[in-house]
Amino acid sequence: MMKETLTGIRAGSYLAYFSEQGLARLEFPSDRRNRKPAEGATADLPPGLCRWRAITRKAVEQALAGRKPAVLPALDLAAGSAFQREVWKALLTIPPGQTRTYAQVAALVGRPKAVRAVGQACGANPIPVLIPCHRVVSSDGGLGGFSAGIEWKKRLLAAEGRAGFG
Repeated sequence: MMKETLTGIRAGSYLAYFSEQGLARLEFPSDRRNRKPAEGATADLPPGLCRWRAITRKAVEQALAGRKPAVLPALDLAAGSAFQREVWKALLTIPPGQTRTYAQVAALVGRPKAVRAVGQACGANPIPVLIPCHRVVSSDGGLGGFSAGIEWKKRLLAAEGRAGFG
């Protein structure tokens, strides 16, 4: 797996991990995971992945600005279970500026009683922001969780015009 430190206009630094199949993971700074990007992480990126890198950078910038990315890089979701991959694909259907509850996502994937499992799948999402798990909220009106921290979730929802959570 190739690792690259990317810097986006609105993103600051983040790490993008690519496999031969595509973007496999994004890591953003948070209060819980304050990691310094590895030096030289971009030095040996194979030429075939340069296109994915450019697409990833643009997609992240668009998402952080509250817009739906025009194009996503190839996504490598192989690290997830079949259920998790199903949830992650369902999350891609939630438009910017809209939210769904964990229960609504569970119903969307045909497993209405799997609300907690949907929450766990959202927490395990390897490509937050581009796979918009931040758009999934609690049925009681609360934010729920977010792998990069609640402040990031608030920031993302506010950028999409959904201020007032939390």
